[in-house]
Amino acid sequence: MTIYHGDLKKRKKSGGRKHPYRGWRRFEFGGTEASTTVGETSRAVVKARGGNLKVKLLRESKANLHEPSGKTVRTDILSVLDNPASVDLKRRGIVTKGAIIQTPLGKARVMSSPGQNGIVNALLIAEG
Repeated sequence: MTIYHGDLKKRKKSGGRKHPYRGWRRFEFGGTEASTTVGETSRAVVKARGGNLKVKLLRESKANLHEPSGKTVRTDILSVLDNPASVDLKRRGIVTKGAIIQTPLGKARVMSSPGQNGIVNALLIAEG
C-alpha cells in the first residue's frame, strides 16, 4: 500500500481549498513502515529510487553486537527494553535505530536502521 506525501491535498493558510493544477506523481508516494519486531527472521525487498532495492526487516531474532574491545558477535535479541523515539514503539516492541535491546551479553543500542538496511547492528552499552 502506498502513502501520498505530496501537498496537493492540503489546504491553504487561509483555510481555503487548494485546486490541484496536476495529478499525483510517482515520486510523491511512499510505502508503509517496516515496524521491525523480535521474532523469526522475515525480510521484504522493495524497489527504491534509481533502480535500487531496499531490504526491509520485518522480524529478526539476532543482532550483530559490537563489543568495546572491537570484537563483533552475532547474538540473540531477547527483548526491546526502551525506544527513545516513541513510547508507543517501546510498548509495541518495535526495533528502530537508537532502540535499547536486551541480549545475553547485556544491554545494547541499535546503530543501524533495520527497516531500511535489513539488518540489526548494535553497540554494547557499558553497565554502571
